[in-house]
Amino acid sequence: MKKNIAIIMGGYSSEHDISIKSGNVVYQYLDRDVYSLYRIIITKEKWFYLDENDAEFAVDKSDFSIELNGKKIHFNCVFNAIHGTPGEDGVLQAYFQLLNIPQTSCDHYQAALTFNKRDLLSALKPYGVQCATSYYLNLGEAIDEQGIVDRVGLPCFVKANRAGSSYGISKVYKKEELKAAIDKAFTEDNEVIIESFLDGTEVSVGVITYNGEVTVLPITEIVSENDFFDYEAKYLGQSQEITPARISETQKQKVTQLAQKIYKVLGLKGYTRSEFIFVDDEPYLLEVNTTPGLTEESILPQQAQAAGIALKELFGSAITETLR
Repeated sequence: MKKNIAIIMGGYSSEHDISIKSGNVVYQYLDRDVYSLYRIIITKEKWFYLDENDAEFAVDKSDFSIELNGKKIHFNCVFNAIHGTPGEDGVLQAYFQLLNIPQTSCDHYQAALTFNKRDLLSALKPYGVQCATSYYLNLGEAIDEQGIVDRVGLPCFVKANRAGSSYGISKVYKKEELKAAIDKAFTEDNEVIIESFLDGTEVSVGVITYNGEVTVLPITEIVSENDFFDYEAKYLGQSQEITPARISETQKQKVTQLAQKIYKVLGLKGYTRSEFIFVDDEPYLLEVNTTPGLTEESILPQQAQAAGIALKELFGSAITETLR
């Protein structure tokens, strides 16, 4: 008998539309001979199943079920394709755990921790994970521009602490530009992280559980045509994503071992994609994404295909591992 799979997509953040694209690619490639697939759209206003004719059917949030033709449909597994809240920050992970429904991304604590850049970096420092010098700021606190510059230097990056897809991020060259950059970051989150500029090669490392083994995928080098790897570089073709990365064997070994260590230390599962910058051959961690983009153009699917893993197998493996 086919297993019922809910592919959740959308979410409450600025990444809503990107998540819809990811979810539709998963829907396209998952094996319909094995699974009965249901696209579930999650928004602040409503949760609903979207059928092939774009008809909407409400989700019963009390048990995460839908009713079709007088029959109640329950799900064997949830494929999580939501970037940002509530799918990447632990909210839905906790909800599904309470309902005892398996889902493909990491557990709720790990999701909340990795989604919070400040907490993630603090948790990993005792394990020898290197990262940029940082300065924290919360909404409503006084902005000490000179104190920020003294701490992180210029140029620096101003980021929303809990946001993805480079929403709310700015590269700042002058002290006078800090206020506008901080205001921009606060449009995405009420917490901000300001980091020193690291000058080096940026790489993205996918780590997944595949055939029961923690697997590091071929590494991708990021070469942005813009000043940094911003939204336009990520999604509007204004960058080169080179897989495998043009890095030395020493760099490859170091970042592979570090990405795998982070995955295991944090107790992650499912798909992850970690971003690093090399400084004198040493990888510095930028962030860890636990529901990375899954379109054909996204980095992790590119890495999987470079490893000889077709999208049908990649997406199917997430369900297999979750139900194992």
